[in-house]
Amino acid sequence: MIALRGVRGLRVEDVATEAGVSKTLISYHFRDRAGLVASALEYVNARAEGYVAGADDDETPVRELLLDLLSAEFQDDTAVRENSAVWGEVRAAATFDEGLRPTLASLTERWLVDIAELVADGQDEGSVPASVDSRAAVRLTSLVEGLSGRWLAGLLTTAEAWAHVAAALERELAEGPQG
Repeated sequence: MIALRGVRGLRVEDVATEAGVSKTLISYHFRDRAGLVASALEYVNARAEGYVAGADDDETPVRELLLDLLSAEFQDDTAVRENSAVWGEVRAAATFDEGLRPTLASLTERWLVDIAELVADGQDEGSVPASVDSRAAVRLTSLVEGLSGRWLAGLLTTAEAWAHVAAALERELAEGPQG
């Protein structure tokens, strides 16, 4: 419902109807609209964690794993598009609704930490130069978030989004000072 109508257009009644339950049951489980949005973010975040099959494979080189994780945000799959739309809608709504920010910040931080840890793993294994700093995670995830809006609007194809992610990752992981 968030992907279709946005956070501002989200009505508990519509969610209840879509789920085939009473509004009272929705209110009981999620307390209020903010709880419903937070739970939706948690749900799409958990669903997104399954995007990359080899994410737990210790044999996959770190550079390849980083590319797979970042590019996985762009797939010609309904669930991936819904997830991306929900994230975009919640980020936009958080501009005016400060109550959305804590959950959004927490989940975004998890993603940043995951990417930063992979960069550090690559540095430990020698496939990522020591000169690459932890801010690369912010730049890479921000790029993915920005490309996502264009991709969802049909301004970029999935292949074009992947190419931009690959180019940015190579630039971020290049030898030399990062800034």
